[in-house]
Amino acid sequence: MSDSKKFLLQESDIPTAWYNIIPAMPTKPRPFLHPGTKKPLTVDDLTPIFSEEASRQELNTTDEWIEIPEEVRDIYKIWRPTPLVRARGLEKMLDTPAHIYFKNESVSPVGSHKLNSAIPQAYYCKQEGVTNITTETGAGQWGAALSLASRMMGIDLAVYMVKISYNQKPYRRSIMQTYGAEVIASPSMSTKAGRKIITDHPNYQGSLGTAISEAVELALATPNCKYALGSVLNHVALHQTVIGLEAEKQMEMAGEYPDVVIGCFGGGSNFSGIAFPFMRHNFAGAHSTRFIAAEPESCPKLTRGVMQYDFGDEAGYTPLIPMLTLGHNFSPANIHAGGLRYHGAGSVVSQLKVDGLMDAVDIPQLESFDAATLFARAEGLIPAPESAHAIAAAIREAKAAKEAGEQRVILFNLSGHGLIDMTSYDRYFAGDLANYQIPDSEIAANVETLEKLI
Repeated sequence: MSDSKKFLLQESDIPTAWYNIIPAMPTKPRPFLHPGTKKPLTVDDLTPIFSEEASRQELNTTDEWIEIPEEVRDIYKIWRPTPLVRARGLEKMLDTPAHIYFKNESVSPVGSHKLNSAIPQAYYCKQEGVTNITTETGAGQWGAALSLASRMMGIDLAVYMVKISYNQKPYRRSIMQTYGAEVIASPSMSTKAGRKIITDHPNYQGSLGTAISEAVELALATPNCKYALGSVLNHVALHQTVIGLEAEKQMEMAGEYPDVVIGCFGGGSNFSGIAFPFMRHNFAGAHSTRFIAAEPESCPKLTRGVMQYDFGDEAGYTPLIPMLTLGHNFSPANIHAGGLRYHGAGSVVSQLKVDGLMDAVDIPQLESFDAATLFARAEGLIPAPESAHAIAAAIREAKAAKEAGEQRVILFNLSGHGLIDMTSYDRYFAGDLANYQIPDSEIAANVETLEKLI
């Protein structure tokens, strides 16, 4: 078993402010557009959907640091700071000169990084007197996090869970119900958007875009209700920067600085959380770290998508977002990394990718499970299928370092554990999983229908 070393911080080291990357970006993202007027979005346009404070944070392009409310920071203390671990067992198995570190976000009460944003979003709703929240979830990690956060704040929650994950991951559904949330398989017959999709495609197994449409529709139709989102948007990435800010201090304790920072990628929440704080040092010319987003081969918005204004949901309820996208009508394959099955990237990450300030790789499903199994046997931790993509990218980097005969410091984000994902491991061991690669013609057909606003 691994002789890996942990680097631990004290409660006093929990960040007091989140890092907002937008003011430091060499090229600012294009503005969100109102879907009706096509004019730049205002805070007033967002507040019918989101809490007022989340709306302000979403459009804040001037303040580099945004204070974390003391009440939120107190709740963070339940599990933060999270450990940074040097993965000596994995290094030994790979026989690599690289030094591999991972930030272990799986130690949160719900087993993933998602609680970092769920707590403040629920807190802001409570401060504004909101009584109900709606949301979507893919694999169930975000839904579980917001279920706990809503319970802490005394707010009722309805979660639209992508149907394929609703069936594949019943225990995630049970976690949400344990915390008191109502969980609905999406698409459902409870919303106009869901009914249309079921009518048009009776056997459709759902997508995050569909679940977002249903959750937004319910929020707009329900008095004193707001919608909360687990990824993609700027305020979510902002809240997640506690990960990288802690990791900076821990890498200093280790006496090293990362040459490569890696996060898995669905909409951008955990990649942004680990990467953005380190990126600011690149912007300042102090370092030249490489940043790699690891996405599924079956949902390759960063590696094969087009930069275009697109909706964040399938029905077109959300603002138009400038993003690398496969088209909001894209139907992802039924892979087990349900949290990564999203058609687009957030506006900030999309701009960083277009500007060449970060890289992306697409990981085949079988390679991700190969990496997950190797990591579990080396380090004793079973990763979520989503996190396995970051592990696979880290293993590629470690092997490249060995081939080049160079020492390389690699940092990746272990965004969640896989203890509730063992049915997917069962299928992997039985040889029932397959790789999925999207034909260029399918991507072209999807994006052809988008308004050409870029």
